[in-house]
Amino acid sequence: MTRAIPATRRALLTAAAAASLLSANPGATQTRPDTRNSGRKGSRERLSLNDDWRFTPGDPEGLNGALDYDIRPEIKKSEDGKEADAKPVDATRVDATRPVLKPWILPSANPFIRDPAKRHSRPEGHPGAQVSWVKSSFDDSGWEAVTLPHDWAIKGPFLQTGPYGGMGRLKTWGPAWYRRALDISASDKGRSVFLDIDGAMSYATVWCNERLVGGWPYGYNSFRLDLTPHLNYGGQNRIVIRLDNPQESARWYPGAGLYRNVWLVKTGAVHVAHWGTQVTTPQVSKESATVDIVTTIDNDGASDADIALVTRLYALDAQGRQTGRAVAESARQTLRVPAKASAALKASATVANPRLWGPAPTQTPNRYVAVTTLIQGSREIDRYETPFGIRTLRFDADKGLFVNDQFVPIQGVNNHHDLGALGAAFNVRAAERQLEMLLEMGCNALRMSHNPPAPELLDLCDRMGILVMDEVFDAWEKRKTPHDFHLIFPDWQEADLRAMLRRDRNHPSIVMWSVGNEVGEQYSGEAGALIARRLVTIVREDDPTRPTTNAMNWAQADMPLPAEVDVISLNYQGAGIRSLPSKFPAFRAKFPNKVILHSESAAALSSRGEYQFPVPGNNSGPVRPGVGGDPKTKQVSAYELFAADFGSSADRNWAAQDQNPYVAGEFVWTGWDYLGEPTPYYDARSSYFGIIDLAGFKKDRFWLYQSRWRPELPVAHLLPHWNWAGREGEVTPVHLFTSGDEAELFINGKSQGRLKKRQYEYRLRWDYVTYEPGEISAVVYKGGQEWARTRRRTTGKAVALKLEADRSVIDADGKDLSFVTLRIVDDMGETVPFAKEAVTFTLEGPGEIVATDNGDPTDFTAFPSKRRQAFNGLALAIVRAHPGQKGRLTLRAQATALKGTEIVIATG
Repeated sequence: MTRAIPATRRALLTAAAAASLLSANPGATQTRPDTRNSGRKGSRERLSLNDDWRFTPGDPEGLNGALDYDIRPEIKKSEDGKEADAKPVDATRVDATRPVLKPWILPSANPFIRDPAKRHSRPEGHPGAQVSWVKSSFDDSGWEAVTLPHDWAIKGPFLQTGPYGGMGRLKTWGPAWYRRALDISASDKGRSVFLDIDGAMSYATVWCNERLVGGWPYGYNSFRLDLTPHLNYGGQNRIVIRLDNPQESARWYPGAGLYRNVWLVKTGAVHVAHWGTQVTTPQVSKESATVDIVTTIDNDGASDADIALVTRLYALDAQGRQTGRAVAESARQTLRVPAKASAALKASATVANPRLWGPAPTQTPNRYVAVTTLIQGSREIDRYETPFGIRTLRFDADKGLFVNDQFVPIQGVNNHHDLGALGAAFNVRAAERQLEMLLEMGCNALRMSHNPPAPELLDLCDRMGILVMDEVFDAWEKRKTPHDFHLIFPDWQEADLRAMLRRDRNHPSIVMWSVGNEVGEQYSGEAGALIARRLVTIVREDDPTRPTTNAMNWAQADMPLPAEVDVISLNYQGAGIRSLPSKFPAFRAKFPNKVILHSESAAALSSRGEYQFPVPGNNSGPVRPGVGGDPKTKQVSAYELFAADFGSSADRNWAAQDQNPYVAGEFVWTGWDYLGEPTPYYDARSSYFGIIDLAGFKKDRFWLYQSRWRPELPVAHLLPHWNWAGREGEVTPVHLFTSGDEAELFINGKSQGRLKKRQYEYRLRWDYVTYEPGEISAVVYKGGQEWARTRRRTTGKAVALKLEADRSVIDADGKDLSFVTLRIVDDMGETVPFAKEAVTFTLEGPGEIVATDNGDPTDFTAFPSKRRQAFNGLALAIVRAHPGQKGRLTLRAQATALKGTEIVIATG
């Protein structure tokens, strides 16, 4: 089945191919193609361009806006401190009164615009060619040498005065430039050469040899630019990239710079298109699985090409390596691809006894790879690899999500994209560490809030068996911040949405697409519903195998917008201080055939290890001075009873879900603390929402979630700590988070009573215990049988430092990391829970301390600092090896009046 598509290289799937996908069940799969060089001229190479960049912030003098993408609205008054769920408002439109680059950048969107009449024509000329920093001859040796991924803002310093832009008190805004030399062989003449950028924050403009190639405004999407017509073959080339991240462009820390990977891709003139395969599994059983592969082929050459295509399927092992012989193979097919056009071809293969992809821990995330080969005459001209998984999805309005016909309750979290002290610069090991801890807690799902993630994060979810809600926009036409995505939504909505869909649609971990989060169009009736309908239509054109959703924090069941999506996703409307009574029943009555889930639940707040008194007797409440919060220290009580004004505690949220058992599950706000949006204390640097703090240390809430999400695990966690000098004889409530159903509490061996959980109770609490130093302990029962024991004791004074590495051996590649926890301990080796001594870290050997942290949302010490004050007994140092330098790294920690320590990390 073929059809030529004239006038554009990266055309959409043919109508016939798209129609064939409409009948597929939601077993569709995707992961980013990982291509390899076969070593033949004309075959595919994918080369990292992460090294050897030069970087500088700012603009050359006298530029005066000549390289602006567009004219932005003036910010007359900062919106710092606005409530996180504030109602979006109408956009401020500004017409350009001077030349801007927008007409030259818009054509980069053309491959993703379905209607040819709506594609953009590029004006003549190359704006910026005369700017000194664009010129190939410019001497950039004085600029900073950097390696990508690179977040220039994370090193700080933190801003002491506002406006902060809502983004973690780190200056992320303003122009920034990157330059790199690029050698292209004379033998590459006749090939197609592309620049692939996985993420650039934001308003990227790219020049090659002083010629404006194109760009992409949205900072979270991956994009490709064609370098072929601009290259000097057999000589040196110069790539220049200008970014221009606006002030007040986000409600969280967006990061800055070329913060994801950058690639150079070389292919023959005839090749598989960018993100050019789509793999679906329309029929799956234990005995066999039908695998359909639609491949789009580009012909960049000057003459028509007759080619043959065959796809072979191989099993992947747990590390993603191809194993054994092909398990299936499509029939060899031939087609003609016209010059300067594209064509699509559908092929099928049958896998016997398929190994299914399913979420951990109840299923196994098995994967395959489709290796598509293009042959011209007797010569292989392209080989394109598409990892995927075989699985089925079923959404049941009464019960929820079924994967491979097995019910899977959604036990998910939301995460923003920063990696704490590392900022937005993506690092595979840092992201893997986050996911490992979430899996330990019992989490099985991740919502990408509120933007397309780094492609490697989806690869990790595929490998580790984590379900994903992939989300594209935080705003449509109405704005949340003065310079957020609403400025470009009218021009870029289709291109940005299709770019995410095509990049991500083969990932088996993705189970639904979200087209928006808390958008202002919830308030605009039919006009808002029309935008939702348009976005949902785009999703169904590019991937009809998964349902669509749109996270709503205000829309009511009788409004038009909820009717446009397949899954009803509610933020805080099931259980929130502003959402009483629960809205679940109303949506259930209006949409009895749609799945309902909590796309944002809880929004609970706490600071690790900070317990405040008195403790209220209710199970959820807002943070107020003296009741859950201390405005002087800007810390929130760790009793895990308090939430943002629009949210609720985990306890109240679970009661609402259990009272409405058709709810498919939840995505908690949030799994980890993140930079920016520091509710309720805006003068802090980072959020208080996380179940895990910014440094990666578990808050007490971790065990509360673990006790519900892993009922088979003997969880027993007591709080608070038991070091309360000066509170002797005072009421000091003790809470127990446990997967058991009954427990007896002891203080210094004396029983404080045996309690049993009642309906809609999720913790055990002894609210009238009086403090006395010594030991608190609990014996936990389940079904009448002893289930677990736990204890906490009053520690001695701090006497020493202790280091613990999450991994004692790391790769010497400049990317792998060891996260080293520092504990301040007493003479028995137990962590002193109130210790806040300053610690100095030093490293000996072929490596470096990348950053330090402590999880304190009020700490404004710059992350690269080697001196860090502990926060409630803990601090963190992040260590990596220099590339190619194997050996031993010795990390030492010292603090005044405490015994120092060291730890050895091997690099190999």
